[in-house]
Amino acid sequence: MTGFDRSTAVDRLEEVVDTVEDELMPVPVREVWAFGDVALGLDPVERLDIYLTKDVLMRENSGQGPSVEGNEGSYDVDGVGKSVRTEWAEEYPQFLRANRNGHAAPEKCLAAHLLPSDEPVHLEVCNTAFEDNVTQRLRGAKLREDYTQLLDPRGVCLWVDGTRSDEAFRKLRESDLALPTLSSALEMLGMDEPEAGEAAQTVHEWRADQEGVTIRGDVV
Repeated sequence: MTGFDRSTAVDRLEEVVDTVEDELMPVPVREVWAFGDVALGLDPVERLDIYLTKDVLMRENSGQGPSVEGNEGSYDVDGVGKSVRTEWAEEYPQFLRANRNGHAAPEKCLAAHLLPSDEPVHLEVCNTAFEDNVTQRLRGAKLREDYTQLLDPRGVCLWVDGTRSDEAFRKLRESDLALPTLSSALEMLGMDEPEAGEAAQTVHEWRADQEGVTIRGDVV
């Protein structure tokens, strides 16, 4: 699949929010954002960018985070009841995914639950809110001189803590958001003009090389 027409892209975003609202997730989800091309009003949307803010699960006796009862011995991957909910794994074992170390990966589990595997979608998952992570990732990308790690700051919040933004969906459908180019947005965050232009070009080239669902998860 090479992209979405605009209406289909927004439909897919609504389906993601519906699922987060109506179904148990592998980890608690606090925010759903759309960013990048779909927020710019492009049609078609070559890749659909989605950002989820999640909570980090801890052991029940850790005194931190949501209470979760461990039950990892019943599964082929480690971390059930630690990094993903036991009750979710019991209800949706077909969506359970692991990282290279064989440990349950919340971002991969979320992608498997929320998205068809063959669609051009990029999913970002982090325990930090979108706007905070934009600045965190900008600092990290500059420090490592790796602009592919940037998080495109041009985003719109679709859902937060159980509340859906009908106005945000309306603006997406009507291409009614006035957002700058990526390089201009990066300049607003403090990059000088040449660096912002180079960073934007690097991000565009990286995106062009991606196919199907791509996933990035981080913890800040």
